[in-house]
Amino acid sequence: MTSETDAKQIADAAPRPAAGGRAASAPLLGRATEPTIFELSQPGRRSVQLLTTGVPEWPVDELVPVEHRRDVPVRLAEVSERDLVGHFTRLSHRQFSVDLGAYPLGSCTMKYNPKICDAVAVLPGLAAVHPGAPASLTQGWLSLLVELEEVLCAITGMAAATLQPAAGAAGELTGLLLMRAFHAANGEQRHRVIIPDSAHGTNPASVTLGGYEVTTVPSDERGCVDMGALREVLDTDVAGIMLTNPNTLGLFEEEIAEIAAAVHEVGGLLYYDGANLNAILGVVRPGDMGFDIVHMNLHKTFATPHGGGGPGAGPVAVSERLVDFLPGPRPVRRLGGVSEGNTFSPSEFAWVEPSRSIGRVHSWHGNALVLARALTYILVHGSDGLQRVAERAVLNANWLRVRLAGVFDVPFDRPCMHEVVLSASTLRKEHSVKALDVAKRLLEEGFHSPTVYFPLIVDEALMIEPTETESLQTLEALADALEAIVVEARSGDQSAWAAPRTTPVSRIDEARAARTLVATFDARR
Repeated sequence: MTSETDAKQIADAAPRPAAGGRAASAPLLGRATEPTIFELSQPGRRSVQLLTTGVPEWPVDELVPVEHRRDVPVRLAEVSERDLVGHFTRLSHRQFSVDLGAYPLGSCTMKYNPKICDAVAVLPGLAAVHPGAPASLTQGWLSLLVELEEVLCAITGMAAATLQPAAGAAGELTGLLLMRAFHAANGEQRHRVIIPDSAHGTNPASVTLGGYEVTTVPSDERGCVDMGALREVLDTDVAGIMLTNPNTLGLFEEEIAEIAAAVHEVGGLLYYDGANLNAILGVVRPGDMGFDIVHMNLHKTFATPHGGGGPGAGPVAVSERLVDFLPGPRPVRRLGGVSEGNTFSPSEFAWVEPSRSIGRVHSWHGNALVLARALTYILVHGSDGLQRVAERAVLNANWLRVRLAGVFDVPFDRPCMHEVVLSASTLRKEHSVKALDVAKRLLEEGFHSPTVYFPLIVDEALMIEPTETESLQTLEALADALEAIVVEARSGDQSAWAAPRTTPVSRIDEARAARTLVATFDARR
């Protein structure tokens, strides 16, 4: 227990409310700002009571050497359970999430997370298993992982997959390492990877991290890869090309078969960025397009929490000729018994190391409970349901494209896939209202902002992905809100410049925030 002297030291070290401010014990409902947990702290208050165990106290000198002990206690807030719960509940009410409303971030697929998936993830038989337990004691988990790999391969048209990568960027690096290992096994050292100018920003970063040089190819007037430009940069020094299809403009690469043939002709590999897999589920498979490596964002496509809500998962599937290079160990289905040391177990599932494995890319076996959520989502929908997911996502995006044509510029005004890219270019030129202003003003209407200024090749881009989980009524409300913002701007109203004004945090100087980061509440300004 903390002594009174210790408590006084903690209290003296903790920050105090500003002079003239409301006392921490005063009612907090309706406050414009939420105090920090230290501002709520009062000496001697506790939110937990530790009961006596009956075990004799061990001399502290024997437990912690004196050179490793602090001179003063750790500064901890002292609050009651009531105040602690109230503090974090109030903070949670100040956040926006997929459970509260439409979250139309383009390219990110922020869709509602079904609660049945969360229920499965907390089952004791899954959540309470140690990842280091032997295969003979984890047959249920191995069965789940093998089944997930099998359905992911069926969805993508690939031969095998690794479940280890922890989300998209890790999947990208894994794919590039597989690409490197494949060429090295063939006695080749290639140096370049091709990326379209509309690619996700992580693609060139991953290429560099993987030890390759980036070669950029432009988009044509229809927003797809310029085939002429692609052919000009293809040679035997090209290790592969990174593509997403549909691309980041929300458009399907209609010449994908020709792209695949051209890259394969020079011995390169095709890598599929699975960020937009949500648009083609059950309709077309990357493997049938000619891709050799496919990464998937399970947290996007199969609706598991991501961002601040939980870890991601980025399995990578490969064609037959790359299976032996996959990270290991891999869970595999083995009918009959398997040898485990000096014993023989009738286990149906086991861990196997691929013969030419690139090694581990993640501790243990990936973000396992996210994988369990994803399999639940897939099984609940079934193959027909997954196809409806894609069809409705595409329908929703095209409904918004048609509804907002004339309100905003539409750079590529033709049927899109799961997301639509608009532009506030005319609005900025004629009324000085930028895409950023529109996004901030939309927050006041109760919607999360869309993605802005991406893809980079579209001036004043507004990228909206409604996903399949939003109803027609929600889409109408979103479109009405965007239209009202534009009408407001055209009338000379400058409200968008000051927005948001009704949210817990108003507009910040984003350039200053990036340059002079304040990482903690009490850091020096």
